Amino acid sequence: MRLADLYLLYSEALNESQGPGPEVYAYVDSVRARSGLKGVQEAWANFSLQPSKPLTKEGMRNIIKRERTIELAFEGKRFWDLRRWKDARAELNELILGWDIGQRDPAPFYRPITLYNRTFTERDYFWPISIEELTRNRELKQNLGW
Repeated sequence: MRLADLYLLYSEALNESQGPGPEVYAYVDSVRARSGLKGVQEAWANFSLQPSKPLTKEGMRNIIKRERTIELAFEGKRFWDLRRWKDARAELNELILGWDIGQRDPAPFYRPITLYNRTFTERDYFWPISIEELTRNRELKQNLGW
């Protein structure tokens, strides 16, 4: 676990409990400062079409989600964040597109084709309880949808 991860988790919790404030901005800004970016309020005020976005709870929530996605890319956090935010159904039900590698000419080669159709349903938020555990404890009930 990295310090940036802790800062972003803490700023997210503060934003959800108290709304945006100086402490929320300070923790997000400390993560942004490491890469040479300006603070959240200054950046959104000067370089955005929505300068008041960091002033609302929902706007700051979206900003923190985006900061986590960028800062923690390739670290295995996105899947768990999407589940925690309950955004997995929207994000993980998209087609996986790729190039048609069976072609020899450039024009059909670069044509996007569907490689895989992934699905994430409501039941996937909870994983199934194993049969061994269900037989060991008869009071357990299988998770919904499994």
